[in-house]
Amino acid sequence: MTRSIKKALADIRSNRFLNFITIVTISLSILVVSVFALFFENASRMIQAWNQSGRAMAYLEPEFSIKDLPGLEARIRALGNVDELIFIPRSQALENLKKEMSDRTGFFDTLKDNPLPHALEIRMNRLDNYEQVTAFARGIEALPMVESVEYGQGWLGRFLKIFNLFKTTGYAMCSLFLLIALFITANTVRLAFHSREIEVEIMRLVGATESFIKTPFYVEGAIQGFLGGVFGLGILLAAYLSISSGIARTPAVQGLIDIRFLSLEAVAVLISSSTFLGWFGCYISLKQILK
Repeated sequence: MTRSIKKALADIRSNRFLNFITIVTISLSILVVSVFALFFENASRMIQAWNQSGRAMAYLEPEFSIKDLPGLEARIRALGNVDELIFIPRSQALENLKKEMSDRTGFFDTLKDNPLPHALEIRMNRLDNYEQVTAFARGIEALPMVESVEYGQGWLGRFLKIFNLFKTTGYAMCSLFLLIALFITANTVRLAFHSREIEVEIMRLVGATESFIKTPFYVEGAIQGFLGGVFGLGILLAAYLSISSGIARTPAVQGLIDIRFLSLEAVAVLISSSTFLGWFGCYISLKQILK
């Protein structure tokens, strides 16, 4: 194996330009894949965090009275997944609205009656997915004295549609870039083989085995893939650090956006995949050449 590594490194040095193009192509492919992976990891974490600490507001019918509250709370708790129930009377809801709209007090002077309903703030326990949140909210909405339930279904539903569309697009883009990298790697190995064709024929004449001939090429492809993966992730890390440092200097945005870099497991998978990509490109090329 030491001999194969030395031979592969010597071939990389002797064909610097071809190997440089291959490594850059793999780097760009891994960069595209890792950008999508970074988005998926952070978006999934945000959705999961919302599901695990969700909040719903149940707005009650106008006929609701305080004496109905214990029975309604018992029915809601019977549905499960309830961490805390907070009753918000309509008078308190109006006071809260006035505080939030303190710059528009003239609007409230025109009100003769309080138009707001009584409400129940429902803090949910962990729910694994959006479908469970939706089913739980519908169960509450079906209860007597509950007029409607608000749990962010509008923005979260739209976000999930965009997320799923982006995921489909991401799979297609990642597959395309990986195929391009595979094609470039295979052709680089083909050109490297033809530059050593006479040497390979001599090795065959003196009785060298196929594995003895192929192994340096396999090692070269694996090295190209490994370096491509490391450089691609390095570019992503540099961009991430630059963006995150900018966010850290903006306190207004810092509390709203929590972007984390790829997990160690994801980094290991990406580097392993890029290494396999380089090896597999070499395998395909040699299989066509050495029939």
